[in-house]
Amino acid sequence: MSHVQSPPRLITLILLTGLAVLSLNMFLPSLPSIAEALDTDYATVSLAVAGYLAVTAVMHLIVGPLSDRIGRRPVLLTALAVFAGASIGCALATDVWTFLAFRMLQAGVIAGSALSLAIVRDTTPERKAAGLIGYISMAMAVAPMLGPMLGGVLDTGFGWRANFYVYGAAGLVLFGLCWVDLGETRPTRDAVSPSQSRGAADLLRAPLFWAYALCSAFSTGAFYIFLTGAPLVAQVTFGVSTAELGIYIGTITVGFLLGGFLSGRFAPRFPPITMMLTGRMVACLGLTIGLLCLWLGYLSPVLFFGSTAFVGLGNGLTMPSSNTGAMSVRPDLAGTAAGVNGALIVAGGAVLTSVTGALLPPDDPAQALLLLMLAASAAGLIAVLVAARLSREEAG
Repeated sequence: MSHVQSPPRLITLILLTGLAVLSLNMFLPSLPSIAEALDTDYATVSLAVAGYLAVTAVMHLIVGPLSDRIGRRPVLLTALAVFAGASIGCALATDVWTFLAFRMLQAGVIAGSALSLAIVRDTTPERKAAGLIGYISMAMAVAPMLGPMLGGVLDTGFGWRANFYVYGAAGLVLFGLCWVDLGETRPTRDAVSPSQSRGAADLLRAPLFWAYALCSAFSTGAFYIFLTGAPLVAQVTFGVSTAELGIYIGTITVGFLLGGFLSGRFAPRFPPITMMLTGRMVACLGLTIGLLCLWLGYLSPVLFFGSTAFVGLGNGLTMPSSNTGAMSVRPDLAGTAAGVNGALIVAGGAVLTSVTGALLPPDDPAQALLLLMLAASAAGLIAVLVAARLSREEAG
């Protein structure tokens, strides 16, 4: 059966991605209030974050291949409807286990960010797709900054349940927007190879896909390492206040915003490998300069967080092209590629977060944090070089 390709407006895809990111962090300021209201301890209610991340990794592996099989539109509409209903369920919950059950159902909204990438790849050539994904990536940078601020205001003014009513309303609004604006973009059946039924297994046998996907995972991993260790460095090494800490941590996000904007401008003009290589070199160079300053005794929060901001900039340059490259290995399996790629990023982030927490020395963490970030960024650089070699072999 054929489907009419009807690309949605870019703002629709940006909003879908933004809601997926907000679903993770907007309610974070309310965690103590939720624990108190539902008569439980903080560790239990924090499963709303850790458990949710685990479920989103699994959901990536479900929604991607499913969208290749039945289409982007039905998967997205179903995910938004479930998210809206689950959000209301969270808001009405009177015990922690009911709350957590509905919270896990909210994870379906991750389809918004994963399938937005697949939809862009469905409807635009590879280089142009990388440029559009650069702009979409900017939503992934802005949402984490604004989400907790909005959530804190809602909690203070109306109580913790207000966050989930807002989630529910946003899910319904986006459902209506997608119903009107989002036609089916999955390649038509006659354009899809018979091997599509092998789905993820077929894709996972392609070394070039792994090179692109691992570049994305290690690049994002450096960011997760930073988030894990930056508060400890700020407190132990520099003794900065929590207000200053918020500003310094925000520098890496500002870097990512700038990188995403530059990708939007330049990715359509250059091959994905060029953009990825540039991004990895920027990240590694910034961290190397930070380490040299540290070893030479020039220790200040401005120099330290200035060097880590290059990781954000490098990721903004790298990620749109690496994500597009992963979906371009088999364009007929773009949904599966986006799902597997997303799951790998989440799982890699969880592993690197745990490793960072275990390896950072509590008395002098600054050098160790930069070295761990550099190791992850360098691993991403190696993945790009492998991707370049494989691409040349395929072209030859």
